[in-house]
Amino acid sequence: MRTAIIQSNAKPFDIDFNTQSAIDYIAEAKENNADFVLFPECFLTSYCFPDILETMPDLCDVCDNAAFKKWCTSALSADDIHIRKIHQAAKEYCINVEITAFTKGHTLPRNTAFIIDRNGEIVLEYSKVHTCDFSLEKYVECGSEFKVCIVDGIHIGTMICYDREYPESARELMLLGAELIMVPNSCRTMKPRLMELSVRAMENMCGVAMANPPGTDKGNSCAYSPIVWSENGGAADNEIVVADELFSGIIYADFDMDKIRDFRNREDLGKYRKPLAYKNL
Repeated sequence: MRTAIIQSNAKPFDIDFNTQSAIDYIAEAKENNADFVLFPECFLTSYCFPDILETMPDLCDVCDNAAFKKWCTSALSADDIHIRKIHQAAKEYCINVEITAFTKGHTLPRNTAFIIDRNGEIVLEYSKVHTCDFSLEKYVECGSEFKVCIVDGIHIGTMICYDREYPESARELMLLGAELIMVPNSCRTMKPRLMELSVRAMENMCGVAMANPPGTDKGNSCAYSPIVWSENGGAADNEIVVADELFSGIIYADFDMDKIRDFRNREDLGKYRKPLAYKNL
């Protein structure tokens, strides 16, 4: 599974520009024989909030604000024309795509990822469970479940940014059968977060790929293998690729699914859980 990981900044509040940028990246990824394209968090809409929210007002104090209402109504739906254009690009280039955006929730936007297969069909729609409620994401509705889909015969799950900070996210995906976990991301302070992703790959015996926008103390889009030791028991470096923080463009991660499946069959991580002892989970 050759994964094209997009490390690029979206243009704030410009869905048309970001949609065309996404299509251009999809075309480039196909030229480089990618099977899957992974975008950073909220790429189509941009991960941006109206200025009125910077002071963290109570929701009741902003619900009638014009800028806030415009931001809410600009959130996309699954059948929005911009999402449909990504469907068309996935089908035209015969490639799997994970695209991201703020989407319409019940009352507030959601932070959502769509996995679209080579036929241009949505096979997974996931909304971020662990929203950053200490920050501007307190104005975002959280999702309620993790999901796994099958793409090219591979079980793929997704978690978004802050989901990564909770071991339960990746473990739930592993228990649902995920072999690869895709992580749209948009945050700073990447060094400890790279270590987190390496551990998530190891402890769940899943490949992990993460796409993050470039910038100082940002970037570092990456991929990790679950294979942390060899057949003879020697240590193995599970880093596949880590981008420079300021690089803008595509990095590629090749997941050898035969080797990953062989490792999962012969190793024991995650297989001998004792859930009856996890009384506070």
